Amino acid sequence: MTQSVELSKRTPEEIFAHHAQALGAEDLDATELDYADSAYLITSSGVLQGKPAIRAFFAGVFQALPQAHWKVQTTYVEHILFLEWAADSRLASVSDGVDTFIFANGLIQIQTAHYTLVSKV
Repeated sequence: MTQSVELSKRTPEEIFAHHAQALGAEDLDATELDYADSAYLITSSGVLQGKPAIRAFFAGVFQALPQAHWKVQTTYVEHILFLEWAADSRLASVSDGVDTFIFANGLIQIQTAHYTLVSKV
């Protein structure tokens, strides 16, 4: 079985479990693996499309929130995840994170993200 076939069989819960582990490890390669090649990430700053743009977004997240401690609350409905989250690091914190994920074929196809980054420095 090839990696793409294995990925296509993942449930939304399995995809997000991997995604959360990758974020906690600040692993850009593992984070990128969870997204479809043409995935969208929609934020108040604009729309990003494709793995390179999403990778750059998460590189910024890891830089802004290094070694963060994450708290998440998940609500799944079929192929959709509503996520409420908070993060705390030595440089900044977020207390109001809200994302929505839409999954298909074992990957994140669309994600919306909203949060307020509060600097500690």
